[in-house]
Amino acid sequence: MKIVKTILCVLFGLMFINAGLDKYLHYMPMPPMEDDLLKVNEAILQLKWLLPLVGFIEIVGGLLFIFPKTRALGAIVILPIMVGVIFHNITFMPSGLAIAGVMFLINLWVIIDNRKKYQVLLS
Repeated sequence: MKIVKTILCVLFGLMFINAGLDKYLHYMPMPPMEDDLLKVNEAILQLKWLLPLVGFIEIVGGLLFIFPKTRALGAIVILPIMVGVIFHNITFMPSGLAIAGVMFLINLWVIIDNRKKYQVLLS
């Protein structure tokens, strides 16, 4: 079970590193967007600081998620981004909900698995 967890966490971390790097380097093609999603995208692009911040958090969170010693911190860092991804997919791209849902479950699994490490924050 430990090897499965390690493989899933490395893949999860690499996916977030990739998504974060794309916010800076723009190497992944953008799918065609419907009018509502295009308006949201244009609004987000008006905030010049937002995508670089999200990209930075994705890269740092992905790196933290890969390594067992920092995985608990990485899971917490990634959680707000993951919630945003879930709501984005529910609202605009239900076809991506399967992948986003699996990634959200992996994130929750790591958080639950490391719950004892968070006790200090909650007490």
